[in-house]
Amino acid sequence: MRASEVVRAVGAARSIAASLGLAADDVTVLHDSNKLTLRLLPCDVVARVAPVAHQVARFEVDLAQRLVESGCPVAVPDPRVEPRVHERDGFVVTLWTFYEPGPSHEVSPADYADALKRLHAGLSRLDVPAPHFTDRVEQAQRLVANRDRTPELAHADRELLGDTLRSLRRVVGERGGAEQLLHGEPHPGNVLATAHGLLFIDFETCCRGPVAFDLAHAPEEVGERYPGVEQDVLRVCRVLVLAMITTWRWDRDDRLPNGRRLGAEWLGRIRTALDLDDFDARGWS
Repeated sequence: MRASEVVRAVGAARSIAASLGLAADDVTVLHDSNKLTLRLLPCDVVARVAPVAHQVARFEVDLAQRLVESGCPVAVPDPRVEPRVHERDGFVVTLWTFYEPGPSHEVSPADYADALKRLHAGLSRLDVPAPHFTDRVEQAQRLVANRDRTPELAHADRELLGDTLRSLRRVVGERGGAEQLLHGEPHPGNVLATAHGLLFIDFETCCRGPVAFDLAHAPEEVGERYPGVEQDVLRVCRVLVLAMITTWRWDRDDRLPNGRRLGAEWLGRIRTALDLDDFDARGWS
């Protein structure tokens, strides 16, 4: 969020907490991106704050409750208040349980794979409306094609990203296998290592697609330990996801620290992956 928005967002979260009888004298920013994640003390609650147009908040709360009922490893809304979306001063706010970190911050690939497998099992039983993974790829394709939004992207790099997104999107669609509801971005930043085990958070990018698309966001060692996944397809998904996140880094509005440097580095990784003898995107076409 912009600095001017952060002040208002924090004020909205504190005001809502106070109206619910939760003391929020101190605020710590846990994460700042398109939405703000705050720890409020002394009530010790996590507040997720987003612009009012960010209507996925209701979906996240409802989905988390349904997954908890299925025994899935997910963070839950704070049980002291009604699980709902609050609105104030142009922001939507949801309140979540704060989890103390576990004894070790190291997450073993085997535990990560097991937790993700259990999450996928719960997601597979849910029938809720969600976009297809190809919708997210199309968003990246539109961004690549929009020179006003990506003015610093060189012509050759623009062609590389556009060709990679187009060809690998089709490959995954044709060869990815069975599709189901997915987390959307189960990368390490969306996994909490707690005293209760690993818990997944942030379901705003929830979508439908093959499990390999989700696994492409996790470390490679996790995919190696996840049963039943075709490794060739997973490798294609990893390059597709890399092309997507590289595209976001060239958006003129991207605020990720060192985003341009990462974007340039990842372009090199995409070229390396496509040039390897055992992975040629044209060979999959």
